[in-house]
Amino acid sequence: MMIIGCDFHPSWQQVSWLDTETGETGERKLVQAAGDAERFYRQLPAPALIGMEATGNCHWLVDLLAELGHELWVGDAAQIRASCVRQQKTDRRDAEHIRILLQEGRFPRIWMPSSEVRDLRQLLLHRYKLVTIRARVKNELQHLCLNQGVQRKRKLWSQAGQRVLRELPLKPWAARRREDLLALLAMLDQQIDPLDQAVKEEAQRDKMALLLQTQPGVGAVTALAYVLTMGDVSRFPRGKQVASYLGLIPREHSSGGRQKLGAISKQGNRMLRMLLVEAAQIAVRFDPGLRKEYLHRCHQKPKAVAKVAAARKLAVRLYWMLRTHTPYPEVVRIESSPRVPLVGAS
Repeated sequence: MMIIGCDFHPSWQQVSWLDTETGETGERKLVQAAGDAERFYRQLPAPALIGMEATGNCHWLVDLLAELGHELWVGDAAQIRASCVRQQKTDRRDAEHIRILLQEGRFPRIWMPSSEVRDLRQLLLHRYKLVTIRARVKNELQHLCLNQGVQRKRKLWSQAGQRVLRELPLKPWAARRREDLLALLAMLDQQIDPLDQAVKEEAQRDKMALLLQTQPGVGAVTALAYVLTMGDVSRFPRGKQVASYLGLIPREHSSGGRQKLGAISKQGNRMLRMLLVEAAQIAVRFDPGLRKEYLHRCHQKPKAVAKVAAARKLAVRLYWMLRTHTPYPEVVRIESSPRVPLVGAS
């Protein structure tokens, strides 16, 4: 069997291999554009064990290795780097270090989604990017109105508000900017509407997404994004690790018995974190328990801190709903309670 450590870059990759049967080792630089990588992996006897750091722009390699019958392990880049004490860092040493971790059984493997899940994530990501652009366009139109002394806030997007916006007496270049922004807004709405429909259809087909939508404030987009991002929730023993995975816990720099906490780490999925904050602001209006905690925290902390705390609470609750297959409101009784045994626990 071949064990291969791969230091991946968009243009090339450095590999270091070991043949466990003969003990032969070697290394090589593979240039992507020249087809070196595909030829190298196709000539390997399957199955080979290949390890690499978590990185972007590598989906083509993941799909290629799966097609060829090789086993790919993706590792936590920070843990891989921390396990090497040498101060000299090169591509050759990185590839060799990954191979050694695979040999010794110390490779920090992380969960990887399937090809179908990655494709569904593209649907959510594409919609998220377009919605972000639409929000920026709307902000620009709001500024045009404010500069003319007109403040309508969200009423600007009603029919009456649109009429006011189009009738503003603007100078030639400001009027040109208004027309271009309105045309761009209409185009974005036309592109986002079918994406919203596609997300709703996918959420209706997913049993776990339907389960999450029983929670007030959680719609099809948030539910589907949570299911696709978290994957198999049984890999998280507790709700605290879910909050850490999503970057909803504070940074900490404590030493000598003195605890120092900062802002949230923001180390998780940015899109899901934003969706959870938005969903939490709706959930506190309809969920008595969340509302009580939110209002109590608003008296002690800034409102932004209370919103993030509500999002963290919501994220943990959704985790327990998936972990125990319990809908809302029954899940409120058992969430984050160590005294309640999990489904299937002895």
